[in-house]
Amino acid sequence: MSLRFPFLFSQPTNLPGTGSGNIHRTASRGRFSASFAVAAAASIGAAAAAGVAVVSQNPNHPFFQNAANLLLPHSSSLLWGSISLADGSAPVVEPKSGVSFPPLLGNSLRLLGVGLRKKSILGLKNIDVYAFGVYANGDDVKKFLSNKYGNLSASELKDNKDLKNDLMEADISMTVRLQIVYGKLSIRSIRNAYEESVGSRLQKFGGSDTKELLKRFTSQFKDEYKLPRGSLVDLSKEPGYVLKTIIDGKEIGSIESKLLCKSIVDLYIGEDPFDRRAKEDVDHNVTSILLHK
Repeated sequence: MSLRFPFLFSQPTNLPGTGSGNIHRTASRGRFSASFAVAAAASIGAAAAAGVAVVSQNPNHPFFQNAANLLLPHSSSLLWGSISLADGSAPVVEPKSGVSFPPLLGNSLRLLGVGLRKKSILGLKNIDVYAFGVYANGDDVKKFLSNKYGNLSASELKDNKDLKNDLMEADISMTVRLQIVYGKLSIRSIRNAYEESVGSRLQKFGGSDTKELLKRFTSQFKDEYKLPRGSLVDLSKEPGYVLKTIIDGKEIGSIESKLLCKSIVDLYIGEDPFDRRAKEDVDHNVTSILLHK
C-alpha cells in the first residue's frame, strides 16, 4: 500500500445529507472492500510499530497526526484526505453549499482547500454567494519553496507567516475556482464586490496608486456575461504572474501583474480570508507537499 502524502481537509461537525450519494471532504470509503481495509489496517499497524522509536518523542509528528486522523476520524477537527489526489479520487464537497470540486484541474493543479464566500446584506442577513476551491501546482510549490522550508518540521511550518507570504509572492501556478451558489447574482454584483475587496488588497500591498490596475481587472466583468447558479469562474495565476479570468470555460481577460495576482490570492488564503477553514486546509496541504520527499 503506497501512502503518498496525505492531504488534510477540515471536518465539519454536521454535513448536509450524509447518505450514500453524499461525499465528505475526503475520498469515499465505500470504494474499499473489507479485505483491502483489513490489509490496509495491518500495513498501518506495522508501520506504526516500526515508527514508534522515531516519533515517540514528538506527539506533533505528522505520523501521529495522520494515524490519529485515520483511526479516530471524529476526535479531531482534521480528517485524513484521499491517499493521493493525483490518483483520480472522488470530488471534494464544500459541506455548507453541497458544491463539489474535482481533486485536479488539468494535469497539474491539485485541490488544497474548499470554502464558501458569504456576503452580509445590510448587516441583517448573510447569503451564500459562491463556493470556491483553491488549487496549486505541487511541483511549483516544491520548486520555489523547498530550498527555504523543505528541512523544517511540521510544527515549524505551522502558522509560519513567512511561508504564507512566500506562497503568495512566488511564481506558483494557482487557480481559485468559484462556483456560483446564489441564484440571483448579477455580474454587476461581482464587479462591485471585487472593486471593494481587491481594491483594499491592492492598496494594502501596492499603495494608493492602484486605481488603474483595479479598473482593468473589474472592467473584465461586463454586463453581457450572465452568472446563473452553477456558473464557474476561474481566476488563474499563470507563470510570469499572468492573471487569467475565465467564465464557464471562456477567457474574458488576461493581465500581467504580480501585485494583482497576490491581491487575488490573499482574498482566499491571506490573513483575513473569506473562509478561514479553507485557508487552514490550504496551510495543512502545502505543509504536506513540502514534507513529502
